[in-house]
Amino acid sequence: EKRNQVIVMAGGKGKRMLPYTKKCPKPLLIIGEKPILEHILLKAKMEGFNKFTFSINYLGYKIKNFFNDGNRWNVKIKYLKENFPLGTAGSLSLLKPKPRMPFIVCNGDIVSEIRFNELLDFHQKNNAIATVAVKPYELRNPYGVVKVSGNNIIELKEKPISKSYVNIGVYVFEPQVLKFISKNKYLDMNILIQNL
Repeated sequence: EKRNQVIVMAGGKGKRMLPYTKKCPKPLLIIGEKPILEHILLKAKMEGFNKFTFSINYLGYKIKNFFNDGNRWNVKIKYLKENFPLGTAGSLSLLKPKPRMPFIVCNGDIVSEIRFNELLDFHQKNNAIATVAVKPYELRNPYGVVKVSGNNIIELKEKPISKSYVNIGVYVFEPQVLKFISKNKYLDMNILIQNL
């Protein structure tokens, strides 16, 4: 059984998912008979995590009504309520009490095979203050790409592939990260990571 907290960011408006999110917060959208957020909770519980905090805002009462204190799943759920949008990281400033050990932060709309335990182990082995879970991503250009200098062709690559890593919205943080987050101030996760 893990003592580390799992904090799920479930406060967003889900604008890209309209009209589905008009009356239902994105984390409660159903995938395979269960809300996305329940999938996240069950997956973490299977790995031994049972302390959850849901950061809620948009239609947050619906999330609270569905999960309550977590008793039905035999876990403990607390809530962080933003009074106004604080960005993708700002609501972490509302955590009470502050975590005393590394904690996991996860977006409330993640459907993934990621193993929280492995991420936590990786984080601790690397003595990191913060760990970001990423996924390799390939972008295939459908055209031949031509590099020129003046009127001369320097290179011609047929349908090149550019490779990068994309953020999947799962993080591990040490408690001291909270010192970098001002109370009730808007802060997005990418800015927090850059500041760290």
